[in-house]
Amino acid sequence: MPRLEPRRLRLAGTILLAALAGACVTETTGSVRSTKSAKGPWLEPSPNLREQIEDRANRLPWVHGIERVELIQWFAGIGEPAYPTLLDLARDPRTDVAGAALAALGATRDARLVQHLRALPAPKGEGSVDLELERARTLLRLGDWEAIPDLILGLRDERPITRALCAQALYEATRERFDFDPRGEPEAREASIGRWEAWYRSRRTDPLLEQKD
Repeated sequence: MPRLEPRRLRLAGTILLAALAGACVTETTGSVRSTKSAKGPWLEPSPNLREQIEDRANRLPWVHGIERVELIQWFAGIGEPAYPTLLDLARDPRTDVAGAALAALGATRDARLVQHLRALPAPKGEGSVDLELERARTLLRLGDWEAIPDLILGLRDERPITRALCAQALYEATRERFDFDPRGEPEAREASIGRWEAWYRSRRTDPLLEQKD
């Protein structure tokens, strides 16, 4: 089994935990009163909520495991007032931090975020492939089916965990599996990927795949 580099291992762990976090986001209680901002498209947090958002954003890079899952859940539960902070964190050069921010944005299921995520610069450097896949997964969770080819490509990744996460994201959006087993034999995996590619080509004219910029 290929040895994961430290940063890739951290990001893989973040993505795996984020998948759990996204499945159990709950409403956040407390003082979350917000008003419509005159400075941007998102709701402006109250002073108290702004302080909470800043505090948790500062903590995010330094917590791991279940603590990070809980922060992802918290940000997703806050929703719109936290979007500017999360979009900034999605640009963080630390891939695990950016991945956690993307996971929180994806867990909101707010399709308005798609255009903002598309505008983010392409990841560069170590861990960029993993971050590109996490961004594709986030976009697909938000309804952007143009992310599907990137996730199909991820089914060919050398790491079973990456293949599994791509397969799960595809299944959640499409309810299709095409018998793909992330730990299956290479020949069987490739046959399944061929079915995914053929399916996507046949669906290119589907209204669900049409994107409005």
